[in-house]
Amino acid sequence: MEATINEKKAAPKKRNPIFIIILVILVVAGSWFGITKYIHSQHHEETDDAQVSADISPVIPRIAGYVETVNVDDNQWVKKGDTLMVLDSRDLIIKLEQAEAALATAKSNLNNARYTTDAAKANTAVIRASVSTIDAQIEAAKIGLWRATQDYDRYANLIKDHSITQQQFEQAQAAKQSAAQQVAILEEQKKQAQQQTHAVSVQSEATAQQVETAATSIRQREADVDAAKLSLSYAVITAPQDGLVSKVNVRPGQYVQAGQSLFSVVHSDQVWVVANFKETQLNKMTEGQKVTIHADAFPKHRFEATVASFSPATGSTFALLPPDNASGNFVKVVQRLPVRIEFTDPADSLVKRLRPGMNVDVDVHLD
Repeated sequence: MEATINEKKAAPKKRNPIFIIILVILVVAGSWFGITKYIHSQHHEETDDAQVSADISPVIPRIAGYVETVNVDDNQWVKKGDTLMVLDSRDLIIKLEQAEAALATAKSNLNNARYTTDAAKANTAVIRASVSTIDAQIEAAKIGLWRATQDYDRYANLIKDHSITQQQFEQAQAAKQSAAQQVAILEEQKKQAQQQTHAVSVQSEATAQQVETAATSIRQREADVDAAKLSLSYAVITAPQDGLVSKVNVRPGQYVQAGQSLFSVVHSDQVWVVANFKETQLNKMTEGQKVTIHADAFPKHRFEATVASFSPATGSTFALLPPDNASGNFVKVVQRLPVRIEFTDPADSLVKRLRPGMNVDVDVHLD
């Protein structure tokens, strides 16, 4: 009896075959998973630090003013050139009218300056003609003086012989003096005419300068008119590109400043992915490599893409407060470099449904 009990105690326990099978399956599955991941890691680089990006154009007024009308709503599709909002332009219209009136005045001043110049030139020509006439009269007067002098000399000889009367001699003497006085008068008139010609010439040059000044003033006023028209055109704010309007936080009657960002237009038809890879993942990555993308919004859809370009610097370099390793508090941190990835099939209906900021998983095929 005791022997039988001892034999039972000495007999080994039989292991459960189900446990062994499960253990083998787990070992095989773990080995397969590890080998698969290792092989995959040799030919792929992955990251989940990636988001969808697109062109986002801010709507910024170029002039300050009160909002008159807002023609768009949140999430509305607009085309390039569509009117988004209109500013009150009454003061701009007044400024344009003032600039146009100043331009008209400048043109009138130019015409007046031209008329004055033409009149001065005409006066100069008349005075010069009168100088020529006076020259002819002086020559005639000199001939008369010469004749009177000759007569006087003859009468002076005759009076000595008493061949003529004293009255005849005095008449010859008076004729000589009169002829000499006439020559002097004409020469004085010529001198005055020459001085007047010089004065009119100076005036003509001054009026010519006024013409140039008036022409310059016209160009300045034309520039003022163009500037006023340009400012008036800025009262109508149009869409800078095709896309979807973001949330519109502007209402009629609100005062906006020049350069103030009001809302944005997202060009959602052209989207791409910016994936932030660790610097240790970039040694085998090159432009043109195939990429597989899975979006969180569409987990069952596989997007095909390619590596387009690499950022010229890491993300921390472009940060508002970039790290300063020279400060002495250096801690080595693996940096990430933004990589632009573009979809190979932009006509994919689901690509058009992607929105900037959506999270995606990126898998770059290194081979």
